[in-house]
Amino acid sequence: MTELRIGILGAARIAPAALIRPARLVPGVTVAAVAARDPARGAAFARRHGIPTVHPGYAELVDDPGLDAVYVPLPNGLHAEWTLAALDAGKHVLCEKPLTSNADQARRIAAATGANVVMEAFHYRYHPLMRRALELVPRLGELRHVETSMCFPLPRFSDIRYDLRLAGGASMDAGCYAVHALRTLSGQEPAVVAARALLAKPGVDRAMVVDYAFPGGATGRTTASLWSRHVLRLSARVTGANGTLKLSNYLMPSVYHRLTVTIDGRTRRERVPGEATYTHQLRAFADAVLRGGPNLTPPGDAVRTMELIDAAYRAAGLDPRT
Repeated sequence: MTELRIGILGAARIAPAALIRPARLVPGVTVAAVAARDPARGAAFARRHGIPTVHPGYAELVDDPGLDAVYVPLPNGLHAEWTLAALDAGKHVLCEKPLTSNADQARRIAAATGANVVMEAFHYRYHPLMRRALELVPRLGELRHVETSMCFPLPRFSDIRYDLRLAGGASMDAGCYAVHALRTLSGQEPAVVAARALLAKPGVDRAMVVDYAFPGGATGRTTASLWSRHVLRLSARVTGANGTLKLSNYLMPSVYHRLTVTIDGRTRRERVPGEATYTHQLRAFADAVLRGGPNLTPPGDAVRTMELIDAAYRAAGLDPRT
């Protein structure tokens, strides 16, 4: 295979930034088809973005023999169903985060993946900023504490991201980033020790703070919100025996970011150049499919993230998503 032809499940708002525009910059990648629940909306989306094929439904797109891969930007509660359907049809999958609604679903996808590529779309992970941060973390010495946050305002409680039936909640939509960044920067797998939630409606969190314990004795905390006093907060801090690393806007560093590292009392600030995170992610996805390149966010990684999110919900007195 020398070309990667991708179909989009759903005329999602995120698709142009996450896939369509990056595909114009990544050689060998073509956005070839789209399907939406409303065929008229799918057709309008295709015309607007120059997509040649419109399928009448998701199943028809997944079964299209002219496609190599499927991009899944559907609501959280539909990710597992359509990722599994795409795998059953022999397709590679780029799925928006979180990959699934809970850890059991993630295990099912991990077991079904086989030789196909399934990449969870934690796009920040593919930017050179995170690579540079991971180069610096070992220099901090023995891990003492890690804090990550993902907070942005979404005061419209009718939004699908607050819909329990679609696996909504701040811990799913924002918290999955914070949990994944905590795991990535620490290089360890923590356990949840406590969680506190603010609710938008019964069973649905609008904000969540989770405390963790790491195997070596270090501590951690994630803060996530869609509506709280933390209006906009996209940061990470790693503290070790020798110093501290701080990241501001690890999520979309091509817009702006700050990396500050203090080791043995000496502070240095760095800027790490790079393209948009989504472009780096799509390039990595194409490389993984076409050339067997590394997949930094595979289903096995999603299992561990979802185990922590499930545990956080239970610790806060809420049920994990279904």
